Amino acid sequence: MDIKSIKKDTVRRMDGAVEVLHKEFAGLRTGRAAASLLEPINVEAYGTTMPISQVGTIGVPEPRMLTVQVWDKGLVKAVERAIMESSLGLNPASDGQLVRVPIPALTEERRVELTKIAGKYAEEARVAVRNVRRHAMDEIKRAEKDGDISEDEHRVYAQDVQDLTNGSIRKIDEALSNKEQEIMQV
Repeated sequence: MDIKSIKKDTVRRMDGAVEVLHKEFAGLRTGRAAASLLEPINVEAYGTTMPISQVGTIGVPEPRMLTVQVWDKGLVKAVERAIMESSLGLNPASDGQLVRVPIPALTEERRVELTKIAGKYAEEARVAVRNVRRHAMDEIKRAEKDGDISEDEHRVYAQDVQDLTNGSIRKIDEALSNKEQEIMQV
């Protein structure tokens, strides 16, 4: 593997780890309603399991209310059941084909619990970034050993990988800090 492709692969994989973290954070409930809160929920429909976004339109009419406009009236109960059975602690109510999902205020205890979960997600992302770094460093060492690059180039490329790692960890810490503030906001 040449150095350019090692660097490109490293950037792609580190960005991927940060992106996964953002997706996990989107699924964490805060006191505010966000359409992304319901996106991970799957509904039993037509003999299969499908994302809630494929059976209706998710809306945010007010700060503490989500709605799901179900396209097929026969799926309203299935959507309600899927939301209730999710680990979000939400109680939907249907009004014809519209499922209303009030978002209750978070207790202080639940907020602390959510910040711990967010911290765990961030740590998993940091570990993933470090694993990518280790892999890239191994590839660079192998390239030097094979005589593809000199010792000086090895040092330069290793520093580049370290800078990428530091940047990714900084993004993760920033995202965690923002999510913690969002969760603790009353």
